[in-house]
Amino acid sequence: MKSLSKTTQSVRPQDVEKKWHIIDADGLVVGRVASIIANILRGKHKPSFTPHVDCGDHVVVINAGKVRFTGNKTKQKVYYKHTGYAGGIKGVTAEKVLEGRFPERVLEKAVERMVPRGPLGRAQMKALHLYAGTEHPHEGQQPETLDIAARNRKNKVGA
Repeated sequence: MKSLSKTTQSVRPQDVEKKWHIIDADGLVVGRVASIIANILRGKHKPSFTPHVDCGDHVVVINAGKVRFTGNKTKQKVYYKHTGYAGGIKGVTAEKVLEGRFPERVLEKAVERMVPRGPLGRAQMKALHLYAGTEHPHEGQQPETLDIAARNRKNKVGA
């Protein structure tokens, strides 16, 4: 792109280059890491960001089940769902979700609520790959490592 241009450049979907990033979420604060992931998925970290185009990158998160909350949120934060029947609202605490079968859903829900709703947001969420453990099948894409804990001391609990 030219510098000092008087026109706004808008990137086209076929011109977008998607990179791969890997984040180790062990001990990271949920909301802080979720906002960073959401910005990468949307492409807001790129100078060629266009709001109506999926120009974000792929993000692989390992140890997503080991994320942490600050304060008493593990016991007080409740995730609600509705069964579809009258009076059918059900809630589960964050502590039970993290101890349950799919602990990576805590981080998935946090990121999902930070990207736009609609077709564009759903397309951007497909670029998020969450794994509760350290193993992932994306080594062939050669993801570059992002050290979120080193960006700010508040990003990691106990640091």
